[in-house]
Amino acid sequence: MGAPHCLVCNVPVFAHGHLLSSKNLGASKSVLCNPAPRKPQCDILRGGFEGGHAVKRMEGEVRSVRTETESGGSVAVKEEGFSVKVLKGSPLPFGTTARDGGVNFAVHSSRATSVTICLFTLSDLHKGKVTKQIPLDPLLNKTGDVWHTFLAGKFDGMLYGYQVDGEYCPEEGHRYDASCILLDPYAKAVISREEYGVLGPGGNFWPQMAGMVPVPDDEGLYVQGHIQDINQNQFDWQGDLPLKLPQKDLFIYEMHVRGFTKHGSSNVNHPGTYLGLVEKLKHLKELGVNAIELMPCQEFNELESYSYNSVMGDYKMNFWGYSTINFFSPMIRYAASGVKNCGRDAIKEFKMLVREAHKHGIEGEFYNYSGCGNTFNCNHPIVRRFIVDCLRYWVIEMHIDGFRFDLASIMTRACSLWNGENVFGNDIEGDFLTTGTPLNEPPLIDMISNDPVLRGVKLIAEAWDTGGLYQVGNFPHWGIWSEWNGQYRDITRQFIKGTDGLTGAFAQCLCGSPHLYQEGGRKPWHSVNFVCAHDGFSLADLVSYNQKHNLANGEENNDGEDHNNSWNCGEEGELVGLPVQRLRHRQMRNFIVCLMVSQGVPMLTMGDEYGHTKGGNNNTYCHDNNVNYFRWDKKDTSQAAFFKFCSLMAKFRSECESLGLEDFPTAERLQWHGHQPEMPDWSESSRFVAFTMVDSKKRELYVAFNTSHLPVIITLPERPGFKWEPYVDTSKVPPYDFLADDLPNRATVMKQYDQFLNAGIYPMLSYSSIILVLSVDGNS
Repeated sequence: MGAPHCLVCNVPVFAHGHLLSSKNLGASKSVLCNPAPRKPQCDILRGGFEGGHAVKRMEGEVRSVRTETESGGSVAVKEEGFSVKVLKGSPLPFGTTARDGGVNFAVHSSRATSVTICLFTLSDLHKGKVTKQIPLDPLLNKTGDVWHTFLAGKFDGMLYGYQVDGEYCPEEGHRYDASCILLDPYAKAVISREEYGVLGPGGNFWPQMAGMVPVPDDEGLYVQGHIQDINQNQFDWQGDLPLKLPQKDLFIYEMHVRGFTKHGSSNVNHPGTYLGLVEKLKHLKELGVNAIELMPCQEFNELESYSYNSVMGDYKMNFWGYSTINFFSPMIRYAASGVKNCGRDAIKEFKMLVREAHKHGIEGEFYNYSGCGNTFNCNHPIVRRFIVDCLRYWVIEMHIDGFRFDLASIMTRACSLWNGENVFGNDIEGDFLTTGTPLNEPPLIDMISNDPVLRGVKLIAEAWDTGGLYQVGNFPHWGIWSEWNGQYRDITRQFIKGTDGLTGAFAQCLCGSPHLYQEGGRKPWHSVNFVCAHDGFSLADLVSYNQKHNLANGEENNDGEDHNNSWNCGEEGELVGLPVQRLRHRQMRNFIVCLMVSQGVPMLTMGDEYGHTKGGNNNTYCHDNNVNYFRWDKKDTSQAAFFKFCSLMAKFRSECESLGLEDFPTAERLQWHGHQPEMPDWSESSRFVAFTMVDSKKRELYVAFNTSHLPVIITLPERPGFKWEPYVDTSKVPPYDFLADDLPNRATVMKQYDQFLNAGIYPMLSYSSIILVLSVDGNS
C-alpha cells in the first residue's frame, strides 16, 4: 500500500517513525502533510475543515470572472471593481512575493493536474465566500513541479488560498480533492477566527482559512534569502541587533505566551498576548533569565481538540499549540490586534516582543519545528528547503535568536525517497536503509548546521522522537547543536529524592555530562539542563505527588507519563502537615541549587519560580484555565520567598566564573569530597556528593548535597589563611536559606555559624544542600 502524500509537495506522510497507511487518515477526502491520524489536516497546505471534515466547495458563493486572452500569453481577468492581469510569473521563490505592479504566486505540487488561486476579502472569508477564482494554465503557469503566476493588479486587504486537483486514490497514497481550499505553506499570516477559543460561524471550529496577500508596501519582504526594502511602512526596530550571548552564559526560561499573562492577577492591558508578555519582561529580568524559549506560537488551531470536558465543566483546547497549521505565520490569536490589517499588525506585535526582550538583554528562542502533530518527512528535498526557508525567515525578518526542535530525532531519519530502487533503478544488495532509518549525516541537519544564516543562531534539539529513537548525547551536531538533556532530568530527580547508587551519575550531571558530550567534541554548554518542562510535573508537583492525577483531562487518567521519578515527601497532594510542607520547600530549593551549580545551560519552566501546582496533572495539554495560567497573585504573596531564592541563585551563578565554564572541569580546579575532605564516597549506598571548585571571582566554592534521610556533620577542606563562609543552606527557613549581602542582620546571623566553622565542620540536615564561599580569614 502506498504512503499518503501531501497535495503540494508529494511528500509521503511520516509519523512516529512509521509510514501511515491510508486507513490512519480516516474517511475524509482531505489530505495532508502529516497530521495526527485522528483528524485530517495539512501542514504544507491547509484546507478549511468543519467538525474534522473537509469543507465542500462553496458552490453558489463563488463569484464568476470573465477572462480575455491577451498577447504574450497573459490573461486579463475583469469584473466591475476588480481587474487583474494573469502573467506567467516565476517558479521561485515559493510563496507569494510582492513586486512592483503585483504579486507573484508559486507553489509546489508534483502530482497536481490543476491549480486555482482563490482570492478573498476579509468579509467574504467570514461569510464563507470566495471573492475571485483564477485558474492557472498548466502550459503557461507551470515549470517542473511548481505552479506559478504573476498577478498584475492591486491586492490591498486580500487573502488567498489554493484549490488543487489530482488523482484521488487512497490506496496509492493520493488524496487530491479540489473541494478543499488550502493554505500556502509559505503564507506569512493566516486569517480565520479572530478571538481565541471562540467558534466560527455556525459553531464551526475549523472555518475556512486563508493567507495574507503581500503588497509592495509590506515591510522587509523576504525574497530569495534577503530582505527587499521596497516598503513604505517599516516596523521600527530602533536599531535592534542580535545579542549573540555566549551559550555558556544562558539561563533559559520555557514559557507559554497566553498562559503567562492570561490570569486576571497579571494586571496587564492585553492579557494572553505578545503585548501582555512585553509588559511582564521585567519579571524575567528580575529572575535573572536571559533567554526565553517560547512554546509553539506559530499559527495553530486551539480548537483542534475542542470537546466538552465534564470533569472540569469547560471545553478542552489545544493549549500547548502543537499541530502547527502554518510555520511562517505567528499565532494571530496571540495578538491584541487579531486579524486587523490582514495579520500585518500581529506580525508587528511579535516583532515588538522580540525587540523589547532584546532591550532587556533577553534572547528569544522559537519552539517546535517537527514533533508532536507535525511529523514531517524531513529529509525529502522539498521539505528540507521549506524548513530552511522558514528558519531563515524567522531569523532575518523576525530577529529570532534560535530554535528549539521538538522531537528532533525525526529530522535524522531517512526520507521516502531514500532507497536504492529510487536512486539507482534497482535495490542495492546489503543496503539496509529504508524510509525512517536513522542517518549518521542527515541532509537536513547538515543544511541547517552549515547555512550561512542559521549557523550563527542557537540550535537546540529534543533528541528523541515518538518512534523510539533516543539520541541524547548522539544527536548529529556539527559542533553547534545543543540538546535537552533528558538524562540530567532523570538522574537529578532520583538522586535528590534519595535513590541509592547514583552518586557517580549525579557527579557527571554536575560536570555538564561529559560522558554524553565530551567524546563527540562538544562542550558543557551543549547540555541544556532541566528538572521540569511543560510536559510532566511542575516542580511543586514533583515533590508533592507520587502518582499522576490526570482525571481533569477527561481520559480516565490513562494519558500522561507513569514514570515520573517523583516523591511526595510522605503525603500525597497539597493538604499536608507542616513537616511535609517544609521538606517539600527544601527539596524545591535543592533542585534549584542543583540547576545553578551544574555545568551546562540551566532551564526553568514558567511558574516553577514560585511553585506553581497543576494538582498532580502531568499532561495539561488541553487546559486553557488556571491549571496552566501563571498565577501572579501567588508569586507576589505566598510564594514570594521561593521566587527570591531562585533569583538570588541565578544571580550567584552569573557572578561565579566557575559555574559556566567553556570546557569540562578538570582536577586543576575541581576536587571531590565525602564526609571527609578528598574522600568521596561513590558506593551504592552513598547519598552524599560534595565538591570544591576554584573560582577566579569567588576564590573557591564548596558545594554539598546530602540526600539521605539522616543528618550528617561534614569536615571542610582546610585552607590556611582563609575561612569558609556560608552562603546557601536549603535547610534554613527564608530568608536565611540564602545569606545575601543585603540581608538584614547578616553579620549577626553569620556569627551563629562560627562555632562550627572555627572547628572546620558543618552540620547538614537530611535532604539539604549547601554552598560555602572561601574568604580571607581576618583573624588569621
